[in-house]
Amino acid sequence: MVLEIFNSPAFSAISEGAIGWIEIASIFVEGVAVIIILFALIFGTVRLIVFTFQRKLSSRERFNQYKHGLAKSLLLSLEILVAADVIRTVALEPTIINILGLGLLVVIRTFLSWSLIVEMDGHWPWQPKPPEERLCGDHNTLKD
Repeated sequence: MVLEIFNSPAFSAISEGAIGWIEIASIFVEGVAVIIILFALIFGTVRLIVFTFQRKLSSRERFNQYKHGLAKSLLLSLEILVAADVIRTVALEPTIINILGLGLLVVIRTFLSWSLIVEMDGHWPWQPKPPEERLCGDHNTLKD
């Protein structure tokens, strides 16, 4: 069934020009992911240095802010890279081997995303926040 779809006229009718544009689009999407990572790294590092000299936050707060900023940019970049892989695999090389490889990449990137989320939040997304995160202001009352 799956092999029949790949041998259909819709997949074989893609012109060479369209294939070239699809390849360029996937490379562009990958470039956007790299730019996001680089921007976050540069911006976060400059911000960390400025806050260190201004002593606005404690060193722990500055580090956590830096780490969370980088983790958020990595999460976004991982999602964008998955999109680029989907574009390339489905539009350009839709073979069973490539689709299985794409599936493996998606599983690995999903695991990395979950790891980053747990690192940032300190708990799994389906678990409630720890009580100290749910405290509201100086009154030590729960937000819930």
